[in-house]
Amino acid sequence: MARKKKNDEIKTEELSPNAHIAGAGIVQPQHITDILETNFMPYAMSVIMSRAIPEIDGFKPSHRKLLYTMYNMGLINGARIKSANIVGRTMQLNPHGDAAIYETMVRLTRGNEALLHPFIDSKGNFGKAYSKNMAYAASRYTEAKLDKICNELFRDIDKDTVDFVPNYDNSMTEPTLFPVTFPSVLVNNNLGIAVGMASNICSFNLNEICETTIALIRNPDHDVSETLLAPDFSGGGILLYDKEKIDEIYKTGRGSIRVRARYSYDKKNNCIDITEIPPSTTVEAIIDKIIELSKGGKLKEISDVRDETDKSGLKITIDLKRGVDADALMLKLFKKTPLEDPTSCNFNVLIAGVPKVMGVAEILEEWLGFRTECIKRRTAYNLGKAKDKLHLLLGLQKILLDIDKAIKIVRETEEEAEVVPNLMIGFGIDEIQAEYVAEIKLRHLNREYILKRLEDIEELKKTIADMEDILASRSRIKNIIISELKDVMKKYGKERRTEINYDFAEDADENEDSVPDYPVRLFYTNDGYFKKITPQSLRMSGAHKLKENDYITLELDSTNAAELLFFSDRCQTYKSRASEFEDSKTSLLGDYIPTKLEFDQGENSVYMAVTTDYKGYMLFFFENGKVAKVDMSSYATKTNRKKLINAYSDKSPLVAAFYINDDAEFVIKSTSGRLLLFNSGAIASKTTKNTQGVAVMNLKKGHRVASVVNYNEGMFTKPQRYRTKTLPSAGAILSAEDSGEQITF
Repeated sequence: MARKKKNDEIKTEELSPNAHIAGAGIVQPQHITDILETNFMPYAMSVIMSRAIPEIDGFKPSHRKLLYTMYNMGLINGARIKSANIVGRTMQLNPHGDAAIYETMVRLTRGNEALLHPFIDSKGNFGKAYSKNMAYAASRYTEAKLDKICNELFRDIDKDTVDFVPNYDNSMTEPTLFPVTFPSVLVNNNLGIAVGMASNICSFNLNEICETTIALIRNPDHDVSETLLAPDFSGGGILLYDKEKIDEIYKTGRGSIRVRARYSYDKKNNCIDITEIPPSTTVEAIIDKIIELSKGGKLKEISDVRDETDKSGLKITIDLKRGVDADALMLKLFKKTPLEDPTSCNFNVLIAGVPKVMGVAEILEEWLGFRTECIKRRTAYNLGKAKDKLHLLLGLQKILLDIDKAIKIVRETEEEAEVVPNLMIGFGIDEIQAEYVAEIKLRHLNREYILKRLEDIEELKKTIADMEDILASRSRIKNIIISELKDVMKKYGKERRTEINYDFAEDADENEDSVPDYPVRLFYTNDGYFKKITPQSLRMSGAHKLKENDYITLELDSTNAAELLFFSDRCQTYKSRASEFEDSKTSLLGDYIPTKLEFDQGENSVYMAVTTDYKGYMLFFFENGKVAKVDMSSYATKTNRKKLINAYSDKSPLVAAFYINDDAEFVIKSTSGRLLLFNSGAIASKTTKNTQGVAVMNLKKGHRVASVVNYNEGMFTKPQRYRTKTLPSAGAILSAEDSGEQITF
C-alpha cells in the first residue's frame, strides 16, 4: 500500500509540472480593449485584406492563387486535367484544406454558371449556382483547364508588370495582382463578407464596361449611364430599370436593383415554364415559397409546381388550374415569392491595401491608373531588354571590322580567363560585349551571320525610340489601353443576358390577386347555403339536394372571379369571392355561409349580392316603410377586408334586400293588404351604408311592410292602380281583377 501511494504521488507530480510555480492557476483580469487590440484586430485586418475583399484586378487572394497555379501548370493552352491535381498543387500557395480550395474553383468554372465570363473551362459535374441541392462532384471526378479569357489575365505577367511576393514558406513567389487588360472587377460578380464590412459587386456586360472605360479615357466627365445601361447577370432574368436607383449605384457604389424571373406560358399543357431566375435566389427557395403559399390558401390558382431542370438548363414548371390568367398570376408571384428579388450592391474594393467603397466611374479610374502602371512597367522591361540587345550588337559590330583579329586574339591567349579581357583591349568593348563575342559559336564566325545580326541594330534603335516615346507620352498609353479594350471586346464580347424592362411601373401598381376565371352558376338558399356549379356539371346533374324546408332564393350566372357580399341579420357584411369556394354539385348541400365565413355566434345570412365591378346600388326595405338606396361602391375596400360593420341601418327590421345595376320596379306589400308599385329611381342614392332611407310607404298604426318582390310585366291587370306620383304613399288594395292572379309575395 505504501509503494502504491508513492507511485500515485509521482504520477500526480508528472501531470502537474507547473504546480510549484507561484500563482499558477489564478485567473488574471485583462482589459477588453487590450484583448481586442492583440487578438481580434489582427484577425479582422487579415480577413479584410487577405480573404474577403477583392482588389482592383477583380480577384481575392484565393482566386489569384488558384488561377496562377493553373497558369504555372500550363493549363492555359494544354488539355484538361483532374481537379484534384489542381487543388493539390494550389496548396503550395494557399495553405488551406482541399475542400476550401475546390469550392473556390467550382465557382470560377463554366459548368457552375455563377460568372458572366467564367475563368475555368470545366468538364464534369460542378453543380449549379442557381440550385443548392445540385451538389458538385468530388474533385477526383472532374477536370478543368483555364478558359481562353485568362490570356487577358496573364498577358505580360513575366515582364515585370506586377509585383511578386514569396509564398507562405518562401519556396516560390506569386503575383500580388494580375495585369488584367480589361476591368474584370466589374465584369464578374464578387461577394465577400469580412469583419465589420462586406463587398457585393454585381456583374456588368463586358462590351458595355469596355465602351464605358474607353469613353472615360477620352472624356473624364463622361456620363457613365449613357454607355453602361445596367448590370448584367449570368442567369439572365429581367431587370426592372429604376433610373434613380441605377444612378445612385453608379455614383456611390451602394444600392439595390430588382430582378424578375423570365417565363413563358405553355397553352397546350396549361402551365408556366420559368427558365431564368434572379441571381440572389435559388430554385429550391422559389419552389418552397410557392408550396408554402399554396398550403396557406393564398395561391389557389396553382395545381402543382416542380423542378424540371436538366442538361438543357434551368426550368421550373407551374401547372395552372382551369381558366387562370398566367400573366396575372405571375404578377402575384413576383410580389409574394423570390421570383422577383432585390440584388444589393456594395462596391467595396481594396485600393493599395485600404478598403474603399466607390462608384463605377471611380473604380474605372482606379483601374485605368493600375493598367497605366502595368503598361509603363511592361514598356520599361521591354526597353531594358532592347537596350541590352543593342549594346551586344554594337559590340558585335566592332568585331565586324576585323574577324581575323578576333580569332587571332582568342587563339593566342594562353589562359581561358584572359580571353574576355584581351577582346576588351583589342576592340575597345566592355566586358558584357566581350563575353557575348566570346560565346559565339565557331560556325557563326562568318560575315553573313554577323551582317544579319547587324541589320537588327537600326530596327532596335527605332523600337527603343518608340518605347521611350510611349513612356513619355500619356496619350500613347491611353491609346494602347483603348486598343487592348477593343481587342478584348472583339474576342470575348457577348450580347446582354439580362433584359432591361423600362416600363414596369404599370405592373408595380397591380394589386389585384389573380384568380381562375370561368363561367359558373351561383345558388343561394333561404337557410344560408351556397353552391358554385360549372355549366358542364350542371348539365349532367339532377335535382338540388336541400335541407328540409329550405329553398333556393337566388340563382344567377356569373364568373369564378366575382366578388360575393353576404349580408347578415346583424347589419354586417362578410366579403368573399366565388374563387374561394370549391366547385360544387347539385347532389351536395353546399357551403354553410355562417360557418364558412366565420359569422358571429347566432348570426345568420339574409342576402347575397354578386358583383364584379361594384357598380349599381343596394336597396334595403325596412318594416317602417322606408327604403335605403346605397351606392354599391360604398362596399368596395382597397384593403382585403373580410368584414364590414354597419352595412345597413338597424333602426327598423330589414324586410328585403336587392342588388341592382340599374333602377327597377318593386312591389311592396303591407300587413294591411295594401300594395305599392315603387320605382327605385324615385329616390336618391346615398354613400353612407347605414342610412335610414327615405319613407316610401305610409303605414297605419300597428301595421308594417310584410314583403317585397320584383315587379314583372303583366303581374297586374292595371299596374297604374298601384303606382303613385308622390312618395310616401299608402298604396292600394288588391283589385278584384288581380285577386284571381297567383301573385306570390
